[in-house]
Amino acid sequence: MSDNGIEVHAHEIDIDIAGIRIVSGATMSAPAGTVVGLIGPNGSGKSSLLKAIYRILRPTAGVVMTGDDDLWTKPPAYAANTIAVVLQDDLTEFEFTVGEIVALGRVPHRGRFGRRTQDDERAISSAMQATATEHLADRYIATLSGGERQRVFLARALAQQTPVLVLDEPTNHLDVLAQIEMLDLVVGLPATVLVALHDLNLAATYCDRLYVLDQGRIVAHGTPAEVLTSELVATVYGVAAQVWTNPLTGRPALAFGSALRPRAHRSDNAMSPSVTASTPHKGQHS
Repeated sequence: MSDNGIEVHAHEIDIDIAGIRIVSGATMSAPAGTVVGLIGPNGSGKSSLLKAIYRILRPTAGVVMTGDDDLWTKPPAYAANTIAVVLQDDLTEFEFTVGEIVALGRVPHRGRFGRRTQDDERAISSAMQATATEHLADRYIATLSGGERQRVFLARALAQQTPVLVLDEPTNHLDVLAQIEMLDLVVGLPATVLVALHDLNLAATYCDRLYVLDQGRIVAHGTPAEVLTSELVATVYGVAAQVWTNPLTGRPALAFGSALRPRAHRSDNAMSPSVTASTPHKGQHS
């Protein structure tokens, strides 16, 4: 993995699925070494935009740059050596052991049938130590709890040793301790991190910069303090919210009240004004 990750920039991304525009004109940047969060309601386009960034879903229009490279013009091996991915659901139906799952992170470095080297073994061991999964090495993945599985999939991504890490709702189904342990580890990595989160308080605590998606468009961006306002939460999520500073983290914290409108009645044109981003500084959990 590089010392500080590399910059990721998505410019004017459109994504169509089955003839329906899912993401429209999305532009976002993640400077090297920062933690950038994508937030927004279900169905707002977060996962689709991330899939375009980690080269699973080809954009209808727009460009994804990793460093100085146009990602979609490079061979698949380039993407595998540049971006590692942790999803909320993964290979739980297959009869793989934890050790085998983590070792898959080394495939981009040696090919599917290449023999494991000492570098591979060191990377696998280091990743399992970092995620406290060493004692699970011989367990089958399907026998683990949700929190244990997520630690294993994060270990696989760490073993891949890429300068960019993408996480799509990695804290779903995890208890509070598991959420904090995972994100504490993630923000300390020498990588550029893009993460989609549902929990706005976790996004406020751990992200340097946030992009808000609503109905396929980026409607606000900036630091958590700039973005997470009562007005934005009301407009985008349809929920009353109060925002203050968390004395434990120095970051914004939100308390939620009642729904302001039924979900089905949200206006197609409900967008908040864009917020100009300030200079990011990699998030740390105090």
